[in-house]
Amino acid sequence: MNDLDMDFLLGAEDDEGSSRRRGRANGKGGSRRRRRRRNRGGFIAPLLAFIVLAGILGGGGYFGYQWISGALVPDDFTGQGKGDVTIEIKDGQTASDVAVELERQGVVASARAFTNAIANANKSGALQPGQYTLRKGMSAANAVTMLGSANKLIVRIPFEEGLRLSDVLARLADKTDKPLKDFVAAAKDTSEMELPSYAKGRLEGYAFPATYEFQPKSTPADMLSQMVERFNQAAEKADLVGGAKALRRTPAEIITIASIIQAEAGRHEDMPKIARVIYNRLDHEPEMQLKMDSTVMYATNKKGTSATHAQLQSTSKYNTYKYLGLPPGPISNPGDAAIEAALNPAKGPWLYFVATDPKSHITKFAVTDAEFQVLLNEYRRNGG
Repeated sequence: MNDLDMDFLLGAEDDEGSSRRRGRANGKGGSRRRRRRRNRGGFIAPLLAFIVLAGILGGGGYFGYQWISGALVPDDFTGQGKGDVTIEIKDGQTASDVAVELERQGVVASARAFTNAIANANKSGALQPGQYTLRKGMSAANAVTMLGSANKLIVRIPFEEGLRLSDVLARLADKTDKPLKDFVAAAKDTSEMELPSYAKGRLEGYAFPATYEFQPKSTPADMLSQMVERFNQAAEKADLVGGAKALRRTPAEIITIASIIQAEAGRHEDMPKIARVIYNRLDHEPEMQLKMDSTVMYATNKKGTSATHAQLQSTSKYNTYKYLGLPPGPISNPGDAAIEAALNPAKGPWLYFVATDPKSHITKFAVTDAEFQVLLNEYRRNGG
């Protein structure tokens, strides 16, 4: 081997050894180079995935837009819809609860469309319990409008002062198309009604006369309870309990007196005087019979202003021609004016009154029996 060959081999060996030594001396640098190579590979994979996704979205952009649009803008019908649907909003239900029911019954296309529409109208807290008539396939905005109070299903029934309970029940049955027997049964079972204790469970006299609005699904007991609630309001306003105590009467006696006043009076202005006649007779020494034809008519279940001789023979405790004192209870359902008159009778010595002209409802008053007979003759001349 010549010197040139030896130098080549030694040089190669030195180069290889040098490389190994540089690798050991600079091991960290080698690792960084390897990590850089790996990092370049880790960056490429997500980039490729993004490019593929962009291609998919680019190729199906329309369908992607439709999906996003559907997620942000809920389905909604247009127009007023058609066909009637009865919707009931129950006490305590939220706008979201109502929206779900509207979608279930096909009134709106989606619950979200309704909640958006009612929020935009600032009426989310304005929904009132009750039944409403809407339509199938209507826009959410129109559904919000139709859930206003003007579209609320109600039965409106007026009751004038002085109706007997039997007349009240008959009218309720007629106007609501519910069986009369159901109202009769409800009137007998008053345990769930807020009747005052002095009513002793009897509804006569405490079904207050007014105009009422009932929901179609209201039960007979619900309707009668509403009338009792209205009586309680009137009694509180008139201070019935306190006024009765001042007159040394019970609240029940005041309502009984008011019911007679209501049945006997032709005009409101005559009520305080009629009340005074009743008190004067009750307080008379010796006590006088009230002799009110209205109580006899109630006892015989008849209508009219003058009892016949046969009716006056009734043995009912409501026959005030036969028995002293007040009848066992009210004979009608009095209104505010009659209750007020019973609590505030006019001052005067009258013991008699006669509706001398049945057509004009004029009532005249007398102190003596002789004056009373004169008024009776006038009544007969006027066709009484």
